[in-house]
Amino acid sequence: MAQTTLYPDPSVSAPRVRRVAPDAPFRWLAEGWNDMWRTASISLVYGVLAAAVGGLLLWLSRDYTHLAPALTSGFLLVAPALAINLFAVSRRLERGEPVDSVHLFDDWRHNRGSIGLFGLGLAFVLLAWERISAILFALFYGGEVPDLARFASEVWFSGAYLELVAAYLLVGGALAAIVFCLSVVSLPLMLDRTVDPVTAAITSIEAVRANPGSMLAWAGSIAILTAIGFATLMVGLIIIFPVLAHASWHCYRDVVEPIA
Repeated sequence: MAQTTLYPDPSVSAPRVRRVAPDAPFRWLAEGWNDMWRTASISLVYGVLAAAVGGLLLWLSRDYTHLAPALTSGFLLVAPALAINLFAVSRRLERGEPVDSVHLFDDWRHNRGSIGLFGLGLAFVLLAWERISAILFALFYGGEVPDLARFASEVWFSGAYLELVAAYLLVGGALAAIVFCLSVVSLPLMLDRTVDPVTAAITSIEAVRANPGSMLAWAGSIAILTAIGFATLMVGLIIIFPVLAHASWHCYRDVVEPIA
């Protein structure tokens, strides 16, 4: 249950953020699961598209296996932009409006400039992470890069490249944390209201600051479920992606105070 409002002053123009219970992410996932099955004919199509994107990232790294971790983990960085229409689906369900693929694109055209700019920023972060990953491997890896099938066992879990693993987790974790803080409610907010990317990002930061425990659990849930999706050769993403997308809408609804 949402509780304390953090922006009590009505003169503050920023969207109001409130605190939520620590177990809220589990409720968001349950609500996302329900939304996904209520609109399975649309949601699963986006799940298939997400799985295809994940498969494409792996295919692109087939000849550059040292970049596979960056591209697969980078999926988490751009996933919110891929989910924009599923946010619109949950919004329509919430309002009791008809859900069809024709009108979903209309739901965010009112703020398409801000949404597009934010999505472009996420794509830039993905490209930057790919370059950073390449630099880390150049600095800390001196052997011949194995093929994709042997990469995890010979590089990540062999114990021979602890400096590489430590640097990769440190830099990648920091980048992922920054992106999460900037984007956890940004795109649902920009879909729902005509706000600019800076206001949306500030609201996301405030949402994380106000709810460190629940947001840590939410970030962990996203990472674990996405990892399961990749571990199942993308098949799991067909269901996991739309569930997480719909759940992200409920996260936004729970954390950001609605307009009075």
